[in-house]
Amino acid sequence: MRPYLDKAIPDAWKAASAYSDVVARATAELGLTTAEAEFIKVRASQLNACAFCLDLHARESRAAGITQQKLDVLPAWRESSLFSEREKAVLAIAEAATRMPLSEDAEADLAAARSVLGDEVFAAAEWVALTINMFNRVSILSNHPVRPRDAEGNLVR
Repeated sequence: MRPYLDKAIPDAWKAASAYSDVVARATAELGLTTAEAEFIKVRASQLNACAFCLDLHARESRAAGITQQKLDVLPAWRESSLFSEREKAVLAIAEAATRMPLSEDAEADLAAARSVLGDEVFAAAEWVALTINMFNRVSILSNHPVRPRDAEGNLVR
């Protein structure tokens, strides 16, 4: 077992958490909705195969009003008519920020997303994507476990 990075250097974890709080407040002030931020977090966590963050952000997505159907279809969002233009824009940002380096297709997706969102919300979405990618890496490298939950989402002991 590898050490939990959040436990190994608690001051770094506190700083990362404080940074995340600043990003959340600033992006909300710029007009990125909680649901849009959660879409970014879930999609990046899917691409990174971060089970811990997927478990957390799927629950937080539902609490933010994202339907289970949209979460179920999320890996195929480009092929679905369920998502709004803004949702598609933030999902394109999530994918571009997660799959580095940027390809020509990713650059085109970012340009299209910027035209839909405007500069402030576009930048806000990029900050959310950067932040979840960092937390995905912390959880993956720490091998944070996903704890079993019942149908209501309560931890099973």
